[in-house]
Amino acid sequence: MPDSAHMIKKYILTILTLALSRAAFAQDPQFTQFYAAPLYLNPAFAGSALAPRITANYRNQWPAITNYVTTMVSVDHFFEKYNSGVGLLIQNDNQGQGRIQSTDIGLQYAYQFQVGEASFVRLGLQGSYVNRSINYFGLTTGDQFTDRGFITGSVSNDPALQGGLPTQKYVDFSTGGLFYSDWFWVGLSAHHINRPDQGFFIGGRERLPVKASIQAGLRIPLMGFTGLADEMDREISISPVVMYKHQGKYDQLDLGAYLTYSPLTIGAYYRGIPFKKYDQTLNNHDAVAALIGWRMDKFSIGYSYDVTISTLGNSGGSHELSISYIFDKPEGRRAGVKRRDKKLPCPKF
Repeated sequence: MPDSAHMIKKYILTILTLALSRAAFAQDPQFTQFYAAPLYLNPAFAGSALAPRITANYRNQWPAITNYVTTMVSVDHFFEKYNSGVGLLIQNDNQGQGRIQSTDIGLQYAYQFQVGEASFVRLGLQGSYVNRSINYFGLTTGDQFTDRGFITGSVSNDPALQGGLPTQKYVDFSTGGLFYSDWFWVGLSAHHINRPDQGFFIGGRERLPVKASIQAGLRIPLMGFTGLADEMDREISISPVVMYKHQGKYDQLDLGAYLTYSPLTIGAYYRGIPFKKYDQTLNNHDAVAALIGWRMDKFSIGYSYDVTISTLGNSGGSHELSISYIFDKPEGRRAGVKRRDKKLPCPKF
């Protein structure tokens, strides 16, 4: 009988863990300030600053319900001699107060070439090593209770919880491309193209769905239209942007716009697909977001807040912070040789 009870407990724990893991595998982590996380958005952005760049991102999603916290640090550089960019991306995702954690270390390469007088193409590749784990030791069992209730500070001795943390390690591949000029850009990216197995149990076969994304936008200068005398000394522009992504059974549309009057940028977003319903009784609205950014010389910092407008209710919204610094370009050009800058016109936040 003890063996049967042990097997029943192990079975229940397995079901709970698989249910939790399936919910976690539904979608990748996301950033409202997706252009402030360029290497995460599309591998083709590696080296797009045309100088050494370091970026840090932090997102805390739905703090009133549970903790979905994603942190990321990336470093990239452009080698002008080879028209090539390289990037390193380190991401940590913490779901459900540490119940599911993943660490992703990715290396990127992008090649840039000119296709017109003022238009360019970038093609990027990414290879990542991922380590994921589930911690079910937060569950309580019968040996932690008495007739007076839960024993504070107790640790379960139940054999069903003595097997260590289920982990999964795998290699993940992604790719992407960008076409851009001085005033517009269009990008395509595909992540998890090898569909790695994320299952924690033998025979689970939890294949990660491919995430496909389209990014596009315009940069419209307002210089000469505002009547402000200092227009030549600062950037004044508006940038409407759109992103659509699809992963497994889910898809999402982000519509927004940035207004830049340097060094200040403000923006607003809507996330959802109002004309598409997964259920006839539910509107497909997710969130609206507001952001503010400050860019001075080579340093940028941005903050955004998402207001949940779905049926999820009072989730606490989502807080997001981004920081970026672009270093001086290395001295590598020959005297008397000038090359036109090919920086992307997309926003920094």
